[in-house]
Amino acid sequence: MNIAETVHGNGVNRISISLPEGLLHQLDEMVTEKGYGSRSRAIAEMIHYQLTEHRQEVGEDIMAGTINLVYDHSIPGVQRQLSDLQHEYIDEVISSLNVNLEQKQTLSVILVQGPASQLKMIVNRMNACRGVISGRLLMSAAILPQLHPLPGAVKPVDAQQQNEVEQ
Repeated sequence: MNIAETVHGNGVNRISISLPEGLLHQLDEMVTEKGYGSRSRAIAEMIHYQLTEHRQEVGEDIMAGTINLVYDHSIPGVQRQLSDLQHEYIDEVISSLNVNLEQKQTLSVILVQGPASQLKMIVNRMNACRGVISGRLLMSAAILPQLHPLPGAVKPVDAQQQNEVEQ
């Protein structure tokens, strides 16, 4: 791919794209309706979304996300099954929040991080539980920082600390 026309500066790269007139008009309408400050901001968000989707398809990148489940808590054993699955995948499950909804339903939001393929498998297993009404995995390319260092691991030094040590 030839990207010779890319202009670099201040951490932002400028590119030039060509769009059919109708598509450009639709883009401008969306920019206005969604309140983006510029076309560039809207296009950057769309590209970010597509790159995240691509990383999910590839499947082995570490990603953070949420599993959003709605289930009927009156079904015997569903809460136990979902809890057991969270314990089975303790390395990927960070936290969960349950909210009681109307008509015997519960919304469960589960914060997860791990290889995209593993996270997809977890949500598929949860969706297969009797009583789960709907389940969806939403992933982000950003990841959570390590919460606790592993036993015996050396704590990383940030740039500011390194400068202070060197002085």
